[in-house]
Amino acid sequence: MKNRNLLLFLIAVVLVATACTKELTQIPNTSKVLNNFFTTESESEEYVNSVYAGLQAQGLYGQYLPCLGELPSDNTWDQVPANDNGWAGQLDLFSTIPSNGILSQNWKDAYVAIQRANVVLNRIGTIAYQSDSTKTARMGAMKFIRALLYFNLVNVYGDVPLVTQETTDPNTYFGQGRTPKDSVYAQIINDLRDAITQLPLKADKTGGARRSAAQSLLGKVYLTRGQYQDAVNVLQDVVSSGQHSLMTSPDKVFALNNENNAEIIFAVQFASGVNGGTEGSAMQQQFSPSGFESGAKGHNLPNLSLYKLYGAGDTRKGVYVDTTKQGVPYCKKYFPNTANLIDGGSDFVVLRYPDVLLMLAEAYHELGNAGSALAALNQVRSRAGLSDYESTDPTLLGAEIALERQLELVGEGHRWFDLLRKGNAVSVMNAWFTSQAINIRIDNHNLLMPVPQDQVNTDPAIRQNEGY
Repeated sequence: MKNRNLLLFLIAVVLVATACTKELTQIPNTSKVLNNFFTTESESEEYVNSVYAGLQAQGLYGQYLPCLGELPSDNTWDQVPANDNGWAGQLDLFSTIPSNGILSQNWKDAYVAIQRANVVLNRIGTIAYQSDSTKTARMGAMKFIRALLYFNLVNVYGDVPLVTQETTDPNTYFGQGRTPKDSVYAQIINDLRDAITQLPLKADKTGGARRSAAQSLLGKVYLTRGQYQDAVNVLQDVVSSGQHSLMTSPDKVFALNNENNAEIIFAVQFASGVNGGTEGSAMQQQFSPSGFESGAKGHNLPNLSLYKLYGAGDTRKGVYVDTTKQGVPYCKKYFPNTANLIDGGSDFVVLRYPDVLLMLAEAYHELGNAGSALAALNQVRSRAGLSDYESTDPTLLGAEIALERQLELVGEGHRWFDLLRKGNAVSVMNAWFTSQAINIRIDNHNLLMPVPQDQVNTDPAIRQNEGY
């Protein structure tokens, strides 16, 4: 059975981190290799590292998740659709088709990483570790990463297949179909609750998951589910932990010489000049205006209407987003390696302290606690050099919190998911298209991406989303 018939998720990931195969008929052999490999603490640690490495994949935080999180929104646009088969342009113009390569790669890479996490969780219990706390932390990290991957999947596709056990034979899951998203969310919440109890207060290695990462993500899950008091409780734990704080100015947040600072809760690690240039990020190449950098692709660029939302006194203007000499906005949160544009050293920040503060503001606002919402909101505004926002009018305050999320988190893949969470994606986008004289109108079917066609073709039990 060839690669085209790989089951939706678990494509040849029963391998060790450095091995791969395209033949499912090799499963007994690769299982034997993995059984022989996964026997000591050092080997377990290598496989744990492979789970983290999976997040670097192109379909995830290497390129496509930021596109999925922003291109459908009013934050960004695709300048040069032709140089990637029009895939990013489809997201931008709501013309996405099931054969879109971004979706296929995103689905595949997510389930590959999920399988790797499942392998660790299935096998680590029998491995002797010198420190029980280290072993426990690794289990928590795997649950955090699995929860993160599933959270992204349900945001993009809705119902998705739920697999929480190591798979040695993909045919086991053939015909399972898509698990209702409520059940997927229940698993996400369970994983994150476990992770909070298992992860250390401080990461024991650079880029490792820590307790606040699981708490922050759980807060976002609760916010998405409308469990506002639960969101406040867990997000307030992040604030009260004393582990995170805002940098004194925006230019310190993403500086290459200041990565993994106190503002960064969890980031996917990239490094230039390592392993023959294979550990770097291509984000700057992909998300720079055409002609601005040699080989720049012009995808997922902040649009001019967003750039104009930054006021004259906003210190984020020119630091987070700037314009070329031709007046084309671009994101400045990623830095290239000038010798090799696809080997940049910038980490991709998944969770950041201002995100926590603004989620707190949103949750407090939904609970009718304007005072606490303003206190959280104004911490972010103050760091940006802005005066305190004072209105307690529910409509105005809600709009201001949403605006601050746009201005603070642009380029980090949040805006479209924010609109989905708030339930106003259709109205906001149709109003924006009208304001820009763009002849596009969307409806509720556009809120989910189509399931990749190769998954539907492989397993008839995988039903396509309505409208595609």
